[in-house]
Amino acid sequence: MNWVIRNSTKIKFHTDLSGILKPIWDELSEYKWIITDVDFITDNEISLNFEEDFFVLNSDEFEKLMKSNTQIIWGVIAAVNHEFQINTREISKVSAEDFNVWKNDVFLIPESDLEIIAFDSGYTILKFKNIELSNKFKDYFGKEAIELQKIK
Repeated sequence: MNWVIRNSTKIKFHTDLSGILKPIWDELSEYKWIITDVDFITDNEISLNFEEDFFVLNSDEFEKLMKSNTQIIWGVIAAVNHEFQINTREISKVSAEDFNVWKNDVFLIPESDLEIIAFDSGYTILKFKNIELSNKFKDYFGKEAIELQKIK
């Protein structure tokens, strides 16, 4: 299932990773995280900067980012199996501006189990391969989670 959060009382700002992932974080702790095409605002020291095209974080590094009160304004965040071998040339091309962001069940990184796309501080798109995680997310956010195909 694919969801969009436009407005929510459960997050402090758009793509507040701590708020967005709150209902499902326990199930995601073993993943490796790819972050690409990123723009962000933070007052904290984090594993991201503006000099690299993409970042690969282990679960501890990602959890630190998640808890850092960092707003992801733009970018693609993908949870992949920790054994996934990254093709740096392909990953560096992944962009939140890709039209496929708005297509149901189309993952910019095909091997990801979850993709979070921050789109200009106005939309947070989540794409799930695991229906149970998708359902937990939807149950937590209720009507605030809009089906992607309903966004025009």
